[in-house]
Amino acid sequence: QVQLVESGGGSVQAGASLKLSCVASGGTFTFYTMGWFRRTPGKEREFVAGISWSAGNTAYTNSVKGRFTISKDNAKNTMYLQMNNLNSADTAVYYCAAVPATRGYVGIQETEYDYWGQGTQVTVSS
Repeated sequence: QVQLVESGGGSVQAGASLKLSCVASGGTFTFYTMGWFRRTPGKEREFVAGISWSAGNTAYTNSVKGRFTISKDNAKNTMYLQMNNLNSADTAVYYCAAVPATRGYVGIQETEYDYWGQGTQVTVSS
């Protein structure tokens, strides 16, 4: 059973940066496709970014392209989300997710991921 633990959330001013981390245990991290999702009150969880098992493929939702960077360190069983130039629309609970890899495919739907972390709150004030 894969367990995921996020960290790195916090409260920042607009324009600031944060780096989220997701540490995985209980599985062979190298062979998992990983993703970041977020949810704001009253809305469904939405895809933010995803990365293939080899880190060769990445995907981002349009609103974060050019500001967020997803990466993974297989040696540390850790995935990251570097978030720059944050704005109030980025305020949400951020979740990391994992699924056994299907070659280089990166899913963008919540239903395509099997394992989820508990979430970390990011609050951006303007």
